[in-house]
Amino acid sequence: LLQNMKSRGLKQVELFLSDGVVGMKTALMQTYPKAHFQRCLVHVMRNICAKVRVEDREAIMNEFKQVHQQSNKQEGITVLHSFYSKWQKAYQHAIQNVKDIEADLLVFYNYPKQIRSSIYS
Repeated sequence: LLQNMKSRGLKQVELFLSDGVVGMKTALMQTYPKAHFQRCLVHVMRNICAKVRVEDREAIMNEFKQVHQQSNKQEGITVLHSFYSKWQKAYQHAIQNVKDIEADLLVFYNYPKQIRSSIYS
């Protein structure tokens, strides 16, 4: 896919959003080494929902959504770590999965607000 895009003339990718498909980040870095990789928050939320009780889904999703609605990365990190603290005991496995990909969750904060709002609107 990435090689096909490159061969058709796409010279550089600034930000690449993807789900958790195995090998995508590595392939991106090989094809477009200057690109930044962001995990799709919608897919992350779906993965969390699949691992929590139905009665907790609305609350946990409302709190997770707050991570990407902050005005800057530091605030996003603070909200994310509060999210971990609150839900760790009840959903250790789900929270660990999010912690494992944390570096790829907040990349969009490195971009101006007008670009961020177009990413997740």
